[in-house]
Amino acid sequence: MRWSDDALVLSVRRHGESSLLVHLLTRSHGRHAGLVRGGQRPKARIPYQIGNRLSVTWSARLAEHLGFLQGELVEGNAARLIDAPPRLACLAAAAALADAALPEREPHPRAYQGLIALLDALEADAGWASTYVAWEMVVLAELGFGLDLERCAATGLTDDLAYVSPRTGRAVSQAAGEPYRERLLALPPFLRADAAAAAVSVPADVLAGLALTGHFLERRAFAPHGRALPAARTRFVDVLKQLATISGR
Repeated sequence: MRWSDDALVLSVRRHGESSLLVHLLTRSHGRHAGLVRGGQRPKARIPYQIGNRLSVTWSARLAEHLGFLQGELVEGNAARLIDAPPRLACLAAAAALADAALPEREPHPRAYQGLIALLDALEADAGWASTYVAWEMVVLAELGFGLDLERCAATGLTDDLAYVSPRTGRAVSQAAGEPYRERLLALPPFLRADAAAAAVSVPADVLAGLALTGHFLERRAFAPHGRALPAARTRFVDVLKQLATISGR
């Protein structure tokens, strides 16, 4: 059994005396793991940094086996962000979430393309925080928990949407939700279906978006399996809160 694909590195850990166990998000084969023989050697380890884009070949005697990986570096995204801690925290959060949430060996093309878009935004240092939130929305949809943000659940109207029901994941208009606002989640403008493609988001809106996606990721994807959101994602939210506090001052 053998295949080749484009891939992004999600996590790496030592295996035995000389190998690495690498988890990838591939374009066509979903989240996939494999052993890199001799990968602990300093030079051999260079391509397998979290967030790097690789061209990989996976091989095993049977499809259900762990298999072996051979990777060639296409883009060294991790090295480019080493001096930008907030963006590096964003990359770590995305990789950890994909590794923890996406089912293994199932194609997730939208999640893969969304992660590529996030890497592009991180590289350009433009709109990466809101792009991350949009990527989490894609992950929810890929898991079968997509949110309905196109029209108000109470009135059916498509304008003045301001809230999301924490139970159903459906949007609620400002007028319909006002009496219950304390029990609803905020819907930031950049996530609304009618938002402009180039809408500028402020830190408070990004944090509201993370609270929204985090609620549904935690309740629907992680809690049913007795797990919590990845620690890297929590650290990323803390970093954004600190940045928002500094900018507010």
